[in-house]
Amino acid sequence: MIQKLRDAQIASGAELQENEGVILPVNFGNDAGVLAEWEDKVLLADRTHWGKILVQDSDRLPFLHNQSSNNLQILKPGQGCDTVFLTSTARTIDLVSAYITEDTVFLLTSPNRCQQLLTNLDKYIFFADKVQLVNASDDYGVFSLIGAASEQILEKLGINFPLEQPHGTHQIFAVGDINVRVAIGSSLATSGYTLIVPIAQAAQLWEQLVRLPTTPIGTNLWETLRILQGRPAPAAELTEDYNPLEAGLWHNISFNKGCYIGQETIARLDTYKGVKQNLWGIHLAAPAAVGEPLLLAGEKVGKLTSYTETSQGRYGLAYLRTKAGSVGLQVQVGDTTGDIIDVPFLTHDRPLPA
Repeated sequence: MIQKLRDAQIASGAELQENEGVILPVNFGNDAGVLAEWEDKVLLADRTHWGKILVQDSDRLPFLHNQSSNNLQILKPGQGCDTVFLTSTARTIDLVSAYITEDTVFLLTSPNRCQQLLTNLDKYIFFADKVQLVNASDDYGVFSLIGAASEQILEKLGINFPLEQPHGTHQIFAVGDINVRVAIGSSLATSGYTLIVPIAQAAQLWEQLVRLPTTPIGTNLWETLRILQGRPAPAAELTEDYNPLEAGLWHNISFNKGCYIGQETIARLDTYKGVKQNLWGIHLAAPAAVGEPLLLAGEKVGKLTSYTETSQGRYGLAYLRTKAGSVGLQVQVGDTTGDIIDVPFLTHDRPLPA
């Protein structure tokens, strides 16, 4: 079934490459032009290679509530949220989107975190727990519509689903004979939607979307946008070296929900202002290598974790010691300098009450 989608993407101009055993559309021959004016377009990104887990049976919500950082227990079918799964010492496993349905919780994981998360969750299912985990990664296609005009694209498909609804709100719509779950949120800081469709119908939906005024993008440009917007990624910013407060994910954490894996560490860090480093964007004067230390007056104060080049400049994400400074600070990075900048995806303090 996935081959039909890849064939449809080749017809849309995709260049396919293998990455860790998975064939992906890395670009559509339009990266430079799209990036120069992407905020004026509706981008279409294929995220079918991201992981999908179905959590089923009657204890699914309390189980996940106790395993991750956000308050899933208060959510009703048709609602959703982003939540962080942690180790017992509050190190980050993954940032995951959770969509609540009548009989399951659909988890959308990062591409390289599905099996690790499944293994980790399975360890905490005890004999009396009514919880079942299903790896559904091969069963669904996932697309993101990115941009403020995404709502108009859906309207052309006969879908009325306003962007003003809370993040994670979702509903199934029929597009001809295609049943697609549409969720508020593009998984970047920019407004948009996440579309989840049975893999057998993914190619058909892709073909309809590219016939509308959308601009398909590959994984290369998604990575660039991720860095420009500040979404942390596993193996880069989300590792066992960092906790979610350091990673700028305060908005994905409930501070009054009670116990969950890693909660005690998060509570101490919050109560005693113990966050020693923060993730920021960085604007670099020249190319730099991921892993380069950030230096201030010759002292190491952080590390570059992601890097990208655009026609507007060179940018990255970097962890910086809290005491060293924040936005506006200039640091040495290898043979060049970088200015610490704000990026829209990240938060560095408790969100204000709704």
